[in-house]
Amino acid sequence: MLFTSYEFMIFVLVTAVLYYVLPKKMQWCVLLVANYVFYAIAGVEFLPFILVTTVSAYLVGMKLRSLKAGQEQYLAVHKAEMSREERKEYKAKEKKKQWRWLLLTLLFNLGILAVLKYTNFAISNVNSVMKAFGSEGALEFVDLVLPLGISFYTFQTLGYVIDVYRGKYEAETNPFKFALFVSFFPQLVQGPISRFDDLAQSLFAQHKFDTKTVSYGLQRILWGYFKKMVIADRMLIAVKEIIQNGDTYQGAYVFVGMLFYALELYADFTGGIDITIGIAEVLGIKVTENFRRPYFSKNIKEYWNRWHITMGTWFTDYIFYPISVCQPMLNISKWSRSHLGDALGKRVPVYLSSFVVWFTTGIWHGASWNFIAWGLGNFVVIMISQELEPLYRKFHAAFPAVKDKWAFRAFQVVRTILLMSTLRMFDCYRDVPLTFKMFGSMFTTWNWGEVLGGGLLGLGLDVKDYVILFVGFLVLLTVSLVQRRGKVRDKISAKPLAVRAVIWYVLFLAVLLFGAYGVGYDASQFIYNQF
Repeated sequence: MLFTSYEFMIFVLVTAVLYYVLPKKMQWCVLLVANYVFYAIAGVEFLPFILVTTVSAYLVGMKLRSLKAGQEQYLAVHKAEMSREERKEYKAKEKKKQWRWLLLTLLFNLGILAVLKYTNFAISNVNSVMKAFGSEGALEFVDLVLPLGISFYTFQTLGYVIDVYRGKYEAETNPFKFALFVSFFPQLVQGPISRFDDLAQSLFAQHKFDTKTVSYGLQRILWGYFKKMVIADRMLIAVKEIIQNGDTYQGAYVFVGMLFYALELYADFTGGIDITIGIAEVLGIKVTENFRRPYFSKNIKEYWNRWHITMGTWFTDYIFYPISVCQPMLNISKWSRSHLGDALGKRVPVYLSSFVVWFTTGIWHGASWNFIAWGLGNFVVIMISQELEPLYRKFHAAFPAVKDKWAFRAFQVVRTILLMSTLRMFDCYRDVPLTFKMFGSMFTTWNWGEVLGGGLLGLGLDVKDYVILFVGFLVLLTVSLVQRRGKVRDKISAKPLAVRAVIWYVLFLAVLLFGAYGVGYDASQFIYNQF
């Protein structure tokens, strides 16, 4: 049941009606039932996996809660008769118990994710190694299901368990409310990856029907459909034509396809997040924003602080920081400082931790080498950028006026877009050698005359499509510029009723008339469904 299907729209409508018609104390129950109905429609065979993850994380959370309570009770009774060293030793012993339970649930749930998502990738690599050494045998691939949204709900659940272990908040005692947190249906497909303390308060609270809140939610949903159906799905036609016919479309076509994909991915992903946040808003629930105008970023580090924000903060909080301060890494830091010098030695832990984060980020996106190459490409560019920081500072010290010039800021933005678009070629072509071949063709095959002389009309789009895309791009750009000075919906709501009605009616007509509809009037699947 895709977000853009009529079935999904009816499903959301029925859920919202029941949510507000039934007694408020039952609202979270309505959502829980809706979550599992949605998941069952996606595939009944997926249900055991999300249930196992939910139950295991809940039980471990309760065990950690029990261990912490037992420690506090024991210290309250025996603190006076214990020395400082004894208390320290006792706390360390109890912490080890908690760590074992945390490690158990991490290994168990990441093990499920690894087996389902990466088994065939591992088999493929083993077969390649065997073939390289002359073996004629090969392991057979395994037919495994990949549950909808498993990467998202696994990371969200494990973030909860880690936070409970760290003492950030108490474990949720109600298993059904915890199941609601894990399975909240709008964000199952493509996130955001919510934190329990951010989502739970509004998710479990009782909400009265509020016209403004519901109206804002519907407006956000409509905006998401505009991005997805008018822009992303139309642009997808040309992108697929270029990528799937690499022998025909090289040189300038690759550059065009690279930029087309940047726009398609942004419209597709942010459109889906807009629909997610809009549905939650209709229900009075606040979901974390996942994008902040990333294509206005002046460098890649800033870009990743603005793009898929919840994923980036998850990897930072639960992978980068724990690795960078763990005892083995501290030992490596000490060794590297003494043998490589302080200047280089202090960078080693940062480089190693960042490498792990970006390798994990890459393979999280997909079980193939192209995603790993994409992740490590980001790592390399960010590390080079950090190493060049002293040169940047010297340049700006020598030419202080340049930094504030609009032309220089525009150069930084364009540079970032081109860098990120280049790295995304690994995602486009899904083959590392082919990606390098296509990238090289941009400099060896100079066919801009062919592209601009009518070649664009051979990509499955006609003049009308390009006009719609251009207008859609201008609308996106305008909205992004206005957002820098406040929320667009707030600005529109301040206009007279007639003006507001015209704006939203025009947007609705744009989706209805210019949406790129697929077979059966269901738009194309969101890109991030595959993750």
